[in-house]
Amino acid sequence: MTGNGRPLICLPFAGAGPSFFNEWSGLTRSLEIFAPLLPGREKRFLDEPYRDAKEAVDAILPGIVESIQGRNVFIFGHSLGAVLAFELAWQLRRRRPEIHIGQLFVSGSPSPWAPRERRATGLDDQRFLEQVREFAGYEHPALSDPDMREMLLPVLRADVEMHENYLPPAEQVLDIPITTIRGSHDELVSAEEAAGWENATTGSLQTLEMPGSHMYLVSDAKALLQRIEAVATSAAPAPDRSPVQEGETPCDSREKLRY
Repeated sequence: MTGNGRPLICLPFAGAGPSFFNEWSGLTRSLEIFAPLLPGREKRFLDEPYRDAKEAVDAILPGIVESIQGRNVFIFGHSLGAVLAFELAWQLRRRRPEIHIGQLFVSGSPSPWAPRERRATGLDDQRFLEQVREFAGYEHPALSDPDMREMLLPVLRADVEMHENYLPPAEQVLDIPITTIRGSHDELVSAEEAAGWENATTGSLQTLEMPGSHMYLVSDAKALLQRIEAVATSAAPAPDRSPVQEGETPCDSREKLRY
């Protein structure tokens, strides 16, 4: 990261990697895009993918902290990426409270305590792909190629399992503002389900809708980034951090924050 804009950490949907966000850097002047690389995809395609969201976030957190170099950040995630973004925000607040999170953007996802009634985990390949296609309303073009499908299926299965099994404890509530985003014709996530994110924070909740279905961001990333930019620009500045008082340890000071 070059430090020329507000850092926006981006977490992808199931099966996708950081290259999905490559074009985003050219579509925004005020945001600096950072997309961590999870194992099992792109340059790490030989690595075993994670099946647990907490383990995945724990693994990428050090690299994220090093890349943002103590700067205040914004976080975006779509579908699976939304629960990864929520877990990342939680881990940052718990372990690195000096880093201010200006806004958490959760896209195409019900609250983390609302798992899908229908699951794709455990289905045979054909039924699994049909279910994922139905869930997303979208299929990556590479899945139509038998060789590419064979290579992509393991990470897609791992991502779906990670998403479907994620269930944070009830007390895992943030204290930062959240913006929830959905496609106006999303048949997977209703407006009421998106609004359920109000239970994930003691901060404010803002709801946005973009034209399109569940994968609206594939067809018009620029419009999405413009909305994110507008929210980020108006976000409250980072609060002054009170110095540690005499006789108080840094750990004591952090415990005053609500995690």
